[in-house]
Amino acid sequence: MDSDLVRRAGQGDRSAFGLLYERYARVVHGIILARVAPEDAEDLVQDVFIVVMRRLPNLRAPEAFPGWIATIARNRAADHYRTRRGQSEPLSDRLPGTQSAGARLEAHRILDCIRSLPEAYRETLVLRLVEEFTGPEIAERTGLTTESVRVNLCRGMKLLREKLGAGSK
Repeated sequence: MDSDLVRRAGQGDRSAFGLLYERYARVVHGIILARVAPEDAEDLVQDVFIVVMRRLPNLRAPEAFPGWIATIARNRAADHYRTRRGQSEPLSDRLPGTQSAGARLEAHRILDCIRSLPEAYRETLVLRLVEEFTGPEIAERTGLTTESVRVNLCRGMKLLREKLGAGSK
């Protein structure tokens, strides 16, 4: 199904591109959020889709789209990080779904812990815990195998629990 959308979007079909955006925007957001401050994530998501729109006609294997867009998102976040190196990146006071000051502080603490984990764990944890994708959905939309996602989630959650436990002592 995605391969057909990718082909059509690459040929200039705007509605197909819109459907790809709807299907992958949260994945791109999660990948980026695992690497940059929340207040920068939305703009970077838009940047990724601009790059995708420009480069999509040159994508030779439409079935490679999930891994391809995930790579573009990772690279855009890395570029952003390099340009901001040396500048402080405090977390925003406004994280989605948090209302009270206490909940915001806890969300900040957890996101900070997630962002301190190795990259593979960061990404899968943000996609699972923030974007609320299932393991198979993460695999399908990032190009990772289901087993890799399962292992990354399991190991990442173990590390996250350890970090959160150590931070509360």
